[in-house]
Order: sequence, then C-alpha cells, then structure tokens
Amino acid sequence: MDFDLSALLARERGQGTSQLAEHVNPRFATVLRTIGFDREYVRAEGAHLWDAKGNRYLDFLAGYAVCNLGRNHPTVTRALQDALALELPSMVQFEVPTLATVLARELKARVGRDLDHVFFTNSGTEGIEAAIKFAKCATGRPGLLYARKAFHGLSSGSVSLNGCESFRTGFAPFLPGCRMVEFNDLASLEAELALGDVAAFIIEPIQGKGVNLHAPGYLAEASRLCRKHGALLVCDEVQTGVGRTGTFLAIDQEQGVEPDMVVMSKALSGGQVPVGAVLVRGNVWKATFSSLDRAIVHSSTFHMGTLAMVAGLSVLHAYDACDAAGNARRMGAQLMDGLRAMQPRFEMLKAVRGRGLMIGVEFGQPKSLALRASWAATHAMDRNLFAQGAIVPLMEDHRIICQVAGHNLDVVKLIPPLVIDESDVQWFLGAFESVLESMHRPLATAGLLARLGRNTLRSMMGSSELSSARERS
Repeated sequence: MDFDLSALLARERGQGTSQLAEHVNPRFATVLRTIGFDREYVRAEGAHLWDAKGNRYLDFLAGYAVCNLGRNHPTVTRALQDALALELPSMVQFEVPTLATVLARELKARVGRDLDHVFFTNSGTEGIEAAIKFAKCATGRPGLLYARKAFHGLSSGSVSLNGCESFRTGFAPFLPGCRMVEFNDLASLEAELALGDVAAFIIEPIQGKGVNLHAPGYLAEASRLCRKHGALLVCDEVQTGVGRTGTFLAIDQEQGVEPDMVVMSKALSGGQVPVGAVLVRGNVWKATFSSLDRAIVHSSTFHMGTLAMVAGLSVLHAYDACDAAGNARRMGAQLMDGLRAMQPRFEMLKAVRGRGLMIGVEFGQPKSLALRASWAATHAMDRNLFAQGAIVPLMEDHRIICQVAGHNLDVVKLIPPLVIDESDVQWFLGAFESVLESMHRPLATAGLLARLGRNTLRSMMGSSELSSARERS
C-alpha cells in the first residue's frame, strides 16, 4: 500500500497539540496553548499561512528568518521536484559533488573578501562549531571571544559563546577559554585580544537577541584589532544573511570589515531543506586540512546532500530574480517609519531600530502614574510578560505571528519574509496601533492576565483530556 500523506494529515488534524504534548515536548505544548499559538496550519504561501477554517495569518516570524523568500517559493519548490524526478544520487560521500561545487562558487561570488573555500553544514549551529574548530587549528590558540547578549546556537560548543544566561543555565561546564566582551566596546575587545591566547572573535553583525546594532565603524575596527593581535574574525550571518538587512550580508553595509570566516544558514534553505555554509579564508583552510590524511578531518554525513545543495542554488537564483534585498529595504523603511510615527502617541513605545526587515520594537517604562503602576506590576510578576502583552493580541485578535526578541527583554522582533508588500505592512501597522492602544489603558495588565488565564485553563483542560485518553487506553 502506498504512503498517503494527505490521508495521514486529514486523520491527524485537530490532534496536533495533544500529540505534541504526549510524544514530543509537553512544556512547549503548554507554552503554545498559554499564549494562543496552538494553531495548526494547512497551507502556506509567501508571507501568509492558512488554518483549516480558511483563516489567513500574516507571518512576521518567517521561521526565525528562514523563509526570506516566503513559504513555498515556486522556484525552490520546482527545483526540488526536478531533483527528485531526475533521481539524482545523494551522499555517495566519495564522489565529485557537482552541485556543492556550483553552490560554493555562487556563494563566493556574492560574499567575496578573499574567502576561498566553503564548508557546508546542516545548520547555523554546525557552522559555528566548524568555525570554532578551524580557528583553533589555524591559530593553535584556545581562546574564543563573544559579545554580551550574543546568540550563536545551542550545541555544547555554540552555547559556550552565548551571552544570554537563560540558554546556558544547567549546561555547564562550557568550553574552556570562552570569554565575554562587552557589546559595542572596543576597549573591552582589545584588552582580551592583547592577552595573546585568542583564536577567534565570533560576532553577529546585528544581534538577534534584542536586535542590537553596533556603532558605525565598530566591526571594521574589530576586524583590524583581530589582525593586529593574530586572532581570527568570524562573522555569524546565520540570521542576517541572504538579504535580511537589505544587502546580501549585513557586513556589506560596513566599510573595512575583513572576516576570516563567514557563517551562513537559515534562509539558504528556502524553508525546505536545512543547509548552511562556512566561507573560509585560504590560509585558515590550509592549516586545518593540511595534508592528504587530513583531507576530511572535519566533515558531516549530510553536509553536501543533493537536495540541500539544490535548495541553496534555487534560493540564490530566486533571490536575484525578485530583488529581495531591495524589497527588504523598502518595506523595512515603511515599517520603521510607521512605527516611529506612533511614538509621540504611545509613551511606552521607547525605540524602533533595525536594518531592512530585521526590526526591534522596544518598550520602556512610562512616565504617567497609572501606566507606571501597570508596568511595575507586570514586570514584578515575570520579566518576560510585558512584551507578550503585544504578542498575544497580535495573534488572537489580528492573526499576526511574531515573537519577543529574547528572554527578559521588552522587545518585539519583526523578521517577516522579504517578499511582504505594502498591504502586509499596513496590516501589521494597523494591528500594532490597536494593540498599543489597549496596552496604554490603565487595566491593560488585567486584560493580559485574563487572556493568559483563559488560555492556561484551556491548556489544563487539554492536559486533563490527554490524561483521560491515556487511562482509557
């Protein structure tokens, strides 16, 4: 009997949250129920998703900046279908991987900066792990520097470079030699580099957690300081790459940034097949893969899979064809202009910052007494709660998917597909204005707690139904 995917999905529809709780991650299922995100989507196209009832949702999360070209982009879909129809071999391992060589060549042409070789991975985290190994091997040094509030992944190596304690708690001990420098602080960076034991400084051109931008010239000077002290500069473009900030890489908007490695992933996948890439300077590569018996001293079973390479190639083709970076600049400017125009009316709307379609909307303590009381009460209950006061009604009342920019941050992060249009921008701005009006009412905290309480009760009922089903079985 043939495998019938449509029948399987029809059979399972409506049971997703309970099945997630029973078989995968109970805590996450509870989170989804509590914040009203326990939706099952049946179709996706561009910047929109649909549920089984035909409701349309605006996606301002893009799978954590994975779907830069939107969901189910026809160029990517067709390329993958073609690859399957051609019955191409994959992961032969000892072969000449034609598609990998073409993708490497295309990436080098776009990134430049004398980065001579490309190592393919399955994720950004794997790319960071590769960069750690390459840096240590090339320099013979143990030290690794990262910035406060940095995020570079959640594997044992990459979590050692995270500047957010919420991701580190419970996972010590970390890699030895990993040290944090202050964000945007060149003096802090040089003091650590001067110790002479640093293999690499690993940095996001724009921090994903909080959407924090460096001062102009910081990255160029960091590049110069690394060269001066014999350390390597690794630019983590996992989230910012492939047009997200309005240029192919975020560092394309900075003069004088000369990384020794650039790590990419997320959007290279087209939202379909995981793929990542580490572009590496020739001397670093030669020091790592230094002899015939070290030709595959670092590798991965799946790292040049045929479908992954096809996904990457088709993404680059579609990226060029649709002017994704240009649209990111235009729509990002419209979003930020619209949000900043609201600031005089809403005293808790503290700041709007970003580049292209990577935008952080930060809330701040209000001046008026009634709103200060609401602010204080919400933060006293949970530092993560206030920003959810925007996220939850955006979903429940306006069917907009977005999320906070990190733990204990009063920042909403906007990273929609780069294919959004003016109608999508207006959809979001109108919804956000409505949410801000509600958040600036004296009883806003009570309203949020009522929403969360209702959802929590629904979550408890779901857990009870699950327990009853287990007992019956």
